Amino acid sequence: MADKLILSDDEWKRRLSREEYEVLRHHGTERAGSGCFLGTKEPGTYVCAGCGNPLFPAGTKFESGTGWPSFNQPVGADAVVQVEDHSYGMSRIEVRCARCDGHLGHVFPDGPPPTGLRYCMNSVAMRHIPQGEAIELVQA
Repeated sequence: MADKLILSDDEWKRRLSREEYEVLRHHGTERAGSGCFLGTKEPGTYVCAGCGNPLFPAGTKFESGTGWPSFNQPVGADAVVQVEDHSYGMSRIEVRCARCDGHLGHVFPDGPPPTGLRYCMNSVAMRHIPQGEAIELVQA
């Protein structure tokens, strides 16, 4: 993973769309069924919309029926971080980008083999880089 990307709140507001900012920086969520990556199957890599950090290989994406794109494992152990989330009266595990600390979604223990995990992500928090195209990290 590249060096941490730490920006001021004003800089994030300038760099991100309103929807990206709400999800990535304020732990929001897109409405179920509204994300642009539902049902997509193109080869490549899903990267953080905030910083370009590689997150999930397209080959780990699966249809979970939840209304959000789901993956069974990240590109590597250092791609994402997991944080306990006790908001809204629930106990969940939040998933954040390891490079910019942007909120991506949550992980649940009801996914398919080989991991048994379901990384339930917000489409607006990611971008898809087609197979064969270079992944570019956002610089400070």
